[in-house]
Amino acid sequence: MSDRPTLAVVGATGAVGTVLLRILSQRADIWGDIRLLALPAGSPGSHSRTAGGEPERAVGRTLTVRGEEVEVAALAEDAFDGVDIALFDLPDEAAAHWAPLAAARGAVVVDNSGAFRADPEVPLVVPEVNPHAVRRRPRGIVSSPHCTTLSMIVALGALHAEFGLRELVLSSYQAVSGAGDEGVETLRRQLSLVAGTELGTSPGDVRRAVGDDTGPFPEPVALNVVPWAGSLCEEGWSSEEMKLRDESRKVLGLPRLPVAVTCVRVPVVTTHSLTVHARFEDEVTVGRAREILATAPGVVLYDNPAAGEFPTPADVVGTDPTWVGRVRRALDDPTALEFFVCGDNLRKGAALNIAQIGELVAAEAP
Repeated sequence: MSDRPTLAVVGATGAVGTVLLRILSQRADIWGDIRLLALPAGSPGSHSRTAGGEPERAVGRTLTVRGEEVEVAALAEDAFDGVDIALFDLPDEAAAHWAPLAAARGAVVVDNSGAFRADPEVPLVVPEVNPHAVRRRPRGIVSSPHCTTLSMIVALGALHAEFGLRELVLSSYQAVSGAGDEGVETLRRQLSLVAGTELGTSPGDVRRAVGDDTGPFPEPVALNVVPWAGSLCEEGWSSEEMKLRDESRKVLGLPRLPVAVTCVRVPVVTTHSLTVHARFEDEVTVGRAREILATAPGVVLYDNPAAGEFPTPADVVGTDPTWVGRVRRALDDPTALEFFVCGDNLRKGAALNIAQIGELVAAEAP
């Protein structure tokens, strides 16, 4: 296997890292040695925690990838010696520190954090949409979009290639796993407190039941929807809304694309959903749009409302494609389409996309 590229998985014990190891075991095996790296327990941004909330030892654990047991090593500069490609899933601050160091050691870094997405010298890549962008990487780093962007951009990119996108209006319905393990634990804890009750019938009753511990969310998420995700930006926009706008523009190569978006957190464990209103250069037809979506790589068209067939997170979770349904032409604009998309935010929304980017880099001629 010495002629195959050496891969490092950085952040191997986190939620995305766990899914990534599964994906690497399921896809075509193009890799030689695979090294698993993690921040030491107690380091800022280290993923693993015990049930009591204390840092759990990640370094020294044994994980399975490609049917083999591999010990997790401590993240250090010399751990990248001989590494060809490094897939990173670390918090922004840790990624901003470690990714340039890995690149300086000769590895091509594929990063899942937000540290480099806005950097003009770092391509933001979705292999089904802009695979060519991966070759221009002056810093030796390639960035992967945010999970919400990835939940819809593959379908949107296919339509843009045919019709020419000129305006975008989005509403997202984001799963709690987008906020990490703490988000999932918060939802499950709150559900246990409201299950079997008559709560949700009078003002404030859910809030009183779950108490002040709303985890990473500003409001209770059980029996509720929360019209907020991320941190506060200028003029009342959230950071997640700005990510969707900025990343869509960069991936599609449309730096002035008008984008309006509202992000909403919903009581779903995994799989983001979005409603999409897309305006194009010329008149569109539903028939042609459906043909494009039905044949686009990475997209499943599931659209028969008369039979009750449209994508929902309960059915899409654990799958790789972007699922599209409810495809309609706008009632008052013949140049616009309306549709609904779902995508697993831990698979295509994170782990799968960085695995696919790594495969693109590995396929480059020496």
